Amino acid sequence: MKNRVLTMCAAVLLFTGCASNETQYYWGEYENLVYKTHHTPGEVPPSFQIEQLQTDIEKAEAAGKPIPPGVYAHLGLMYAANGNKELALASLTKEKELFPESATFIDGLIKRSLTNS
Repeated sequence: MKNRVLTMCAAVLLFTGCASNETQYYWGEYENLVYKTHHTPGEVPPSFQIEQLQTDIEKAEAAGKPIPPGVYAHLGLMYAANGNKELALASLTKEKELFPESATFIDGLIKRSLTNS
């Protein structure tokens, strides 16, 4: 019994010692923005979202941290919603460059968002 408790304590210490508060990406306000986009879309028009995402990208560059997956895709969709196809395509292409595993998804977004608007 005593060995089990000691083993469990050692396991807990080992796993908590591996935990870190540092994240790989600079998230900024992105998660809050995505939440508001889905729960209160009227409060976050595309122009506001573009401004917020650009600010987060600038802060990430200043901090020397990478942008998380989805930020450039989100930015591209907001540019498309505002009717700016060139910036939309540039942002969606940047997402594909940074995260090549998303190429099929991004190609679909490009096709749907830029050909239907």
